[in-house]
Amino acid sequence: NQADMQQGLDGVKLALKVLNEYYAKEDKAHTAGSGAGSSIIGLLEVVESDFSKDLAEIETTEETAAAEYERQSKENAVEKTTKEKDVEYKTKESKSLDKTAAELRSDRDGLSTELAAVNEYYAKLKERCIAKPETYAQRAERRTAEISGLKQALSVLEDETALVQKRK
Repeated sequence: NQADMQQGLDGVKLALKVLNEYYAKEDKAHTAGSGAGSSIIGLLEVVESDFSKDLAEIETTEETAAAEYERQSKENAVEKTTKEKDVEYKTKESKSLDKTAAELRSDRDGLSTELAAVNEYYAKLKERCIAKPETYAQRAERRTAEISGLKQALSVLEDETALVQKRK
């Protein structure tokens, strides 16, 4: 992680400083192996360069990840707020639609009752006002009764006519 990498880089820098100071002294108490010292210093400089590069990459990666996290957090907050408002408005709309549906159901029930009453009244009027065709049997019976009534009237008139003629 970043802290470990920084600590390693600081350690390498300190080692380089100590070695550079040691090999740079003019009054050496003993003979220093300058060839071995310069190769060690070169190796430590390569390590320092690698650590610096890796540390920079880690910092960049962490900064990018932090920025991405912040961006995603803001997007999520906006999306959450949007969805909460959607739920609020849809709940409000649902309640309004439920109320409208209840009112329309009530209106429909009232109109159904009114329609039933009108249809019942119409059926009664239709029964009274519209002539029903007679069946053949009813017509034949009515005509037979009419003919028999006419025959009876004829016989009464003939009897009276006979009486009227006899008086003369």
